[in-house]
Amino acid sequence: MDTKAFKRTLQHSENYNRKGFGHQAEVATQLQSEYQSNLIQEIRDRNYTLQRGDVTIHLAEAFGFCWGVERAVAMAYETRKHFPQERIWMTNEIIHNPDVNQRMQEMKVEFIPVEAGIKDFSIVDTGDVVILPAFGASVQEMQLLNDKGCKIVDTTCPWVSKVWNTVEKHKKGDHTSIIHGKYKHEETVATSSFAGKYLIVLNLREAEYVADYILNGGNRDEFIQKFAKACSPGFDPDKDLERVGIANQTTMLKGETEQIGKLFERTMMQKYGPTELNQHFQSFNTICDATQERQDAMLELVQKNLDLIVVIGGFNSSNTTQLQQIAIERGLPSYHINNVERIKLGNFIEHRQLNGDMVITENWLPEGEIVVGITSGASTPDKVVEDVIEKIFRLKATASAL
Repeated sequence: MDTKAFKRTLQHSENYNRKGFGHQAEVATQLQSEYQSNLIQEIRDRNYTLQRGDVTIHLAEAFGFCWGVERAVAMAYETRKHFPQERIWMTNEIIHNPDVNQRMQEMKVEFIPVEAGIKDFSIVDTGDVVILPAFGASVQEMQLLNDKGCKIVDTTCPWVSKVWNTVEKHKKGDHTSIIHGKYKHEETVATSSFAGKYLIVLNLREAEYVADYILNGGNRDEFIQKFAKACSPGFDPDKDLERVGIANQTTMLKGETEQIGKLFERTMMQKYGPTELNQHFQSFNTICDATQERQDAMLELVQKNLDLIVVIGGFNSSNTTQLQQIAIERGLPSYHINNVERIKLGNFIEHRQLNGDMVITENWLPEGEIVVGITSGASTPDKVVEDVIEKIFRLKATASAL
């Protein structure tokens, strides 16, 4: 399939919208009332620090809603205003935040049902409105919806679209796209659908395995089994790794993406020599600015003298997980929660560990004066962060009074 030609055709369709519907002003007021926070603005104005009672809060200097997320949520709200009676569907969560997605459903914006891991698009009728989320949708889903005659509202983040353009360039040059990402993540599923040949590596360790295979060969069957769910159909490591290009899921750790890019550049130079490098290796900068800013701010935050860090964001949010990883690598007590309900009375907290397990920790707030670092993923509204900070203040004030 000529995915580039299809995208061009889709974007010229009268059923396709990527710019909103002219309700920006009224939607902005609604979003401000539902998701913004006076307390968070106060902390920003106080140089990202607030002390109350025994608690000092240090807020990361970049956190929460990014521009792409704000745009996606605003377009979803605009869509409901513009189509007050029509059935509206989303192909996936609009963003990885439970509060925002719950609000979408309250507005009668429904998810495409999933049966046995497969989306059931049969429920969608001609004339229905379908929102593509900030992570994008696969080209196959777009084609299906277009063929059905649906009205498509595309909220895909421009940074994600930039990665799609990159893998299109790889395909044009007959390069295999090596995508740094999680093969199940909606964004990576979408990106790989625009690629020709592709291989998805989760981390530097997997990338090193691939690089070693390029240089030294290895067990082909083992390779295929290892990446069975993370490569294009019919992928042959003995043929399809002669030309490679680097792409990434925009929410991965930027430092690791850069390391992976440099690894493959060195590998292809070693194998083919510097004069042939450009024939065998392509790399374009597709690291999202917002992801980078939040990770940089987290790296600054962990340098402070903190007793613990709370990382707030959806449990399926990749960029939030990367923030948590930074705290863990620094050896700081850290707690990834998705909303204030995870903080329980009696000094208990229910939180997600890096391996995905949910655990409950007792006495997570130390006695006496404490310094708490706070950050949040790019899909987390300020109001959710405010709720968490206020609850920490209340719990410590109650403990002090006992």
